[in-house]
Amino acid sequence: MTIYRAVPVCCGHYLPERVVENAEFEATLDTSDEWISSRTGIKRRHYAAEGEKTSDLAIAAAKAALANGGMDGSEIDAVILATATPDQTFPSTAVRVQTAIGMKGGFAFDIQAVCAGFVFAVAQADALIRSGQVRTVMVIGAETFSRILDFTDRGTCVLFGDGAGALVLRAQEGTGGSEDRGILAANLNSDGRYTDILYVDGGPSSTGTAGVVHMAGREVFKHAVVKLAQAGEAALDAAGLDKGDVDWMVPHQANLRIMTQTAAKFGIPMEKVVVTVQDHGNTSAASIPLALSCAASEGRFSPGDVLLIEAIGGGLAWGAAVIRW
Repeated sequence: MTIYRAVPVCCGHYLPERVVENAEFEATLDTSDEWISSRTGIKRRHYAAEGEKTSDLAIAAAKAALANGGMDGSEIDAVILATATPDQTFPSTAVRVQTAIGMKGGFAFDIQAVCAGFVFAVAQADALIRSGQVRTVMVIGAETFSRILDFTDRGTCVLFGDGAGALVLRAQEGTGGSEDRGILAANLNSDGRYTDILYVDGGPSSTGTAGVVHMAGREVFKHAVVKLAQAGEAALDAAGLDKGDVDWMVPHQANLRIMTQTAAKFGIPMEKVVVTVQDHGNTSAASIPLALSCAASEGRFSPGDVLLIEAIGGGLAWGAAVIRW
């Protein structure tokens, strides 16, 4: 059976200029570089400059991806942008990217599943390509989480950073088997019973303000490893593969302990796990595409490698996808 697969073509990323080391928090919080890094693996993160918006980050990442692939924006049929920190309530941040990269037609929209947003966006791009509605999709994760942090709360403000990553997917015929290149399977989940363990206390219809992040860290941690492992196993099973077939794990960069424990459940050595959390912090929906782009730029992926991407975030929302590079 011949089907269309969503095959990776190119990727790119952008990080704001300002780098915030852990030591910067010592002046205002009861914390230290050792306290932060030992608990999270984070050493530094990037913050957007004053006036620098999520769309600016997304556009820079999109243009970097196009340049890396030798492509023109007019070749893109759709832009799907995952973000929890859009420029405005509306229009979507994605339409700003559409204009900036020179798309003459097609469509663009935002998707919101917080830290799991990029996995959800990849699944939507895959569905659009499989259905034949589009041929080439740019999937972006972009965040300016520094805008919604309480800088008196050491449990949250030290964790997050800003950035953007973009991945271009293009239709390619496949047989429908696990040997095909492209997105082989995805597994998406959410459970609204846990909204109160990771949330922002604002919104247009509630407070009329953006609000700030609140998190019950220990509770999120307890859910993360179990749910990520389950989603990863389900995605691999749907793809007709097993744990031993995974060449690279590219997880959401939230906490090094979560990544280490999840990798252990899959029997994947840490040298086969892409880790950027030390330099970027938790960039929410941007963390996986940032990690993908950084690893790809270093030549770490080879054609045919099986990648497992997975993430969990507020909602709770979580998921995984299997991609043959």
